[in-house]
Amino acid sequence: MTRRLTVVLVLSAALLAVCAATWRITWLRGIDVLQQQAAVRADRTASALGDTLERYESLSYLVASHPLVGEALDTGSPDAIARANRYLEDANAHAHADVTYIIRADGLCLAASNWDRSDSFVGSQYRFRPYFVDAIGARVGRFFGIGTVSHVPGYYISQPVRRNGRIVGAAVLKLNLEWFPGTDANEPVLVVDKHGVIFLSSVRAWKYHAVRDLPSSVAASIEQTRQYDGAPIARLPIRPVRALDTPGARIVRIGARGPSPYYLLAQRPISVPDWQLMTLAPVNSVIDDARNATAAVGFGFISLCLLAFYWRMRRARARDMETGRAMLQAAYAELNRRVEARTADLSAANAQLQTEVAERTRAENELRAAHAELLQTSKLAALGQMAAGITHELNQPLAALRTFSDNTRILIERGALPDARENLEAIAALTDRMGKITNQLKLFVGRAQPSNACSPLARALRNALQLLRERLQRVPLQVRIRELAGELPQVPQVPQLPDAPPPETAGDANAYQLLDLNDESSALIAYCDGLRLEQALINLIGNALDAMESMESAAAPRLSIDIDAGRDALAIAVRDNGPGIPDDVLPRLFEPFFTTKEVGKGLGLGLAIASSIARDCGGSLAARNESGGGAAFVLTLRRAALPAHAAVAQRDTASPT
Repeated sequence: MTRRLTVVLVLSAALLAVCAATWRITWLRGIDVLQQQAAVRADRTASALGDTLERYESLSYLVASHPLVGEALDTGSPDAIARANRYLEDANAHAHADVTYIIRADGLCLAASNWDRSDSFVGSQYRFRPYFVDAIGARVGRFFGIGTVSHVPGYYISQPVRRNGRIVGAAVLKLNLEWFPGTDANEPVLVVDKHGVIFLSSVRAWKYHAVRDLPSSVAASIEQTRQYDGAPIARLPIRPVRALDTPGARIVRIGARGPSPYYLLAQRPISVPDWQLMTLAPVNSVIDDARNATAAVGFGFISLCLLAFYWRMRRARARDMETGRAMLQAAYAELNRRVEARTADLSAANAQLQTEVAERTRAENELRAAHAELLQTSKLAALGQMAAGITHELNQPLAALRTFSDNTRILIERGALPDARENLEAIAALTDRMGKITNQLKLFVGRAQPSNACSPLARALRNALQLLRERLQRVPLQVRIRELAGELPQVPQVPQLPDAPPPETAGDANAYQLLDLNDESSALIAYCDGLRLEQALINLIGNALDAMESMESAAAPRLSIDIDAGRDALAIAVRDNGPGIPDDVLPRLFEPFFTTKEVGKGLGLGLAIASSIARDCGGSLAARNESGGGAAFVLTLRRAALPAHAAVAQRDTASPT
């Protein structure tokens, strides 16, 4: 472990040394090339600017020597001034100068090339300008500043104007040098005056900034001569980083504290006295080249180390493979010996396994035969349950037939033939119904298709209650309804069953009202065949009566049928005050042949048939225990519009009885 750590440390130190050497060599070489390029660029730029200024200085001398200029300054006559204006305008146009003008010895401008413009210099006072002072003193004036009239920066060249051996004024050319540095912010060019103030720059934000701190006397002089028209002279944050061997060249950073770009600064004097030209070349490319070269060398060094490590590992792996091959051969020989020893054990185990397979096959055949016998037994049991179901469904109509026949016999003995005739008609209807009930048992053979048949709810309730009137004589019953403006929960979803409704309140629009079952004009029409609806209602009401018969308390039985009529659905709630439904029974309540009644009192088909009828009609059947005791079964069906029922009523009327 110590040896490996030593190797890692040595290689890391070597990597750092190689990278540092690569960085220094690449950096020095790049800076040397950049210095040469910056020097050439600075020399070329300074020479171009100097040649331009010298050419315009010669032109200013020619203007000062022209007779029209001397005449206008000497005589001051309007005609001479007019001729001088036209001459200056023509000379300025040919020289491509900004403005050419002449100034009287007292500093007043008499004529100018822009004499006919709104920003004309004519009449302006320039006695305070240094270039005027130099010209009156028989010297060539050179000055850069911002115009006091046009407020446009420019370079001013002035020459003394002589007339008869005496100086009568000055001729001035103003040049616009804004074009000179260009706008290349990547390689800025600066021109600074003798005070270190930048007055030309390819970076406009640097103009009128000082490259060094200005003494108060210099700042006062600039303010007095209005050289920069009162513009504030701020300090440009140039920070020297490193001096170079080439005179006037150094690496600087420009910007406030924090990250800022590095530049190589090259400085050259211009032919104009006390002017300096500075070129700035970004050293980012040199830094990038040094970084890339260092990264490449470092990557190559690491690659060589990895290659050497791979070669060493490969040799070690070859040795390990040779050792492993010898060990594998020894292990193979040992394995053959053990295989031969285990073969005998496996042969014995295989024989035992074949015996067990034969035994399992025999057991499976016996199980298959027992399953077939059990299936046959289940079919016979289902057949018996079906017969019991038929008996269950016909018991109630048969009981009603017995009641009607007994009443008819008594009525005939009393001579009440019209009433007897009504009973006989009811008996005929019941026999018709018994035939239809037996037909309904096909629900347990094949599922019926949903039907769009419609029937009045009041008629179905009336017929169901008539069949159960013998049992209902001992139980108080009320049938109530309330019309709801909104919608009931979508069918076939099970609605939330409310507790037993409160008594009716006078004037309450949502209160329950008693329903007249003999009113044929009722708009309570359900999407369900009339006979099947009656059968479902009979099963629900009969189930409630059975529940109340098993009550052990002394409370009087109470049965109610409450109807909530929504816009698209009808919810018929059959409520009783019986013992309720055990919690473990609720999940299986609607399964066929499931019952909690005593043996011989029911086979569990009533609620299953009612639930099947509700599903076939596109509705639902739900049950729950009431909070005050008892149970509630809610049959929810789709509600039909009155026109659909009218068509049904017409068909019923047209059908023979």
